Amino acid sequence: MDSISQLAAQLGRQLQDAGAQVTTAESCTGGGIAEAITRIPGSSAWFEAGYVTYSNAQKSKQLGVSAELFATVGAVSREVVEAMVRGAQAHSGARYAVAVSGVAGPDGGSPEKPVGTVWLAWGDGERLYSVRKQFAGDRQEVRRQTVETALAGLSRLLAEENPSAG
Repeated sequence: MDSISQLAAQLGRQLQDAGAQVTTAESCTGGGIAEAITRIPGSSAWFEAGYVTYSNAQKSKQLGVSAELFATVGAVSREVVEAMVRGAQAHSGARYAVAVSGVAGPDGGSPEKPVGTVWLAWGDGERLYSVRKQFAGDRQEVRRQTVETALAGLSRLLAEENPSAG
C-alpha cells in the first residue's frame, strides 16, 4: 500500500472511531484528496462530500468564498483556503474539512507565488489552521505532496494536534 493510501486508511480509522465525517475543498489537486479518501473501503461512513473548485467563480458559487478576496489576496492565499474550509463545512455538514489552493505548474507561478506554492487549511468546526508550503518537483509531484500533506494534517487534527506543524 502506498503512503497516500496508508494515510487515507489511518484517517478513515480515526474518523470511524470519532463518529465524524470529513469534507474536502480542492483546487490544485483536482479531487485527489477526495479520491484518496474514497479508495478506502467503507469510506461512505466518514466521507461526506468533496468540492473541486478549480476556478475562482466556483470557489465563490460552491463554497461562498468572497469575490473580493481574489482581487485583494489572490486564490493562492491563507484567506481563501480558510474560507474554503468554512464553506465546505457549512455546505456539507461535515465536522472536519481540508482545503487546498496552489500553483502546481509548470506555469502560472510568479515571484511572490512560484510554482510549488500551496496553501492548505484544516478545520474541525471550532479550530482553523493554515500553512503555506513550497513543494519541489513537477506538476504531478507537487499535487502528490499536497495530497499527502492534506491527509497527514487531517490525521493530526483528529489526534488533537496542530495539523500545520508537519
